[in-house]
Amino acid sequence: MEEIFYYIGIIGSFALAISGALVAMNKRLDPFGVLIVAFVTAVGGGTLRDILIEGRDIFWITDPNYIYFILGGAVFAMVFQDRLEILRVQLLLFDTIGLALFTVIGVQVGLSFDLNYTICIILGVITGAFGGVSRDILVNEIPVIFQKEIYATVSIIGGGFYILLVHFECKDGIYQLLPIALIIVLRLIVVYKEITLPSIYKEDE
Repeated sequence: MEEIFYYIGIIGSFALAISGALVAMNKRLDPFGVLIVAFVTAVGGGTLRDILIEGRDIFWITDPNYIYFILGGAVFAMVFQDRLEILRVQLLLFDTIGLALFTVIGVQVGLSFDLNYTICIILGVITGAFGGVSRDILVNEIPVIFQKEIYATVSIIGGGFYILLVHFECKDGIYQLLPIALIIVLRLIVVYKEITLPSIYKEDE
């Protein structure tokens, strides 16, 4: 099972690196700036998670393979930026994939440390979403998670679903893939249907 989660983490890092690189290029940053934003997007959430858990090593420091795949994702985005333009106009599919993969990773890390289920879900949200928060701050944007667009809510639902599958001891392999698929589908539906959380502020008359 550890091998499955390792590959999920690698793929998630690659996907989030592409997401960060696309945003950075949209802001007209130079190649070094693109690499930095891509790196922070990919490791931001997982780094914060590992800092919060006592006795947990920061994942990308102990395993440089993450760095190589992050750099690969950033270079991939720069080389094929014209072909990826349509994704930038829509949701940024890679951001959604990264959110799904890293949410499950974060929940599993919490479970491996025998933490409370609620804490595990919070760790899943941190792992999946806070790389995007760091990215948006770097490019001087209000993070999506702090706006009315449904983002963290999807992560919470997916993390809770994963906890449920683990609790009922579903077959290994299924309970990793189903929550990932659920988060991706829900996020795409939210964006396509333009579903948002209600604002607490009144519209200017």
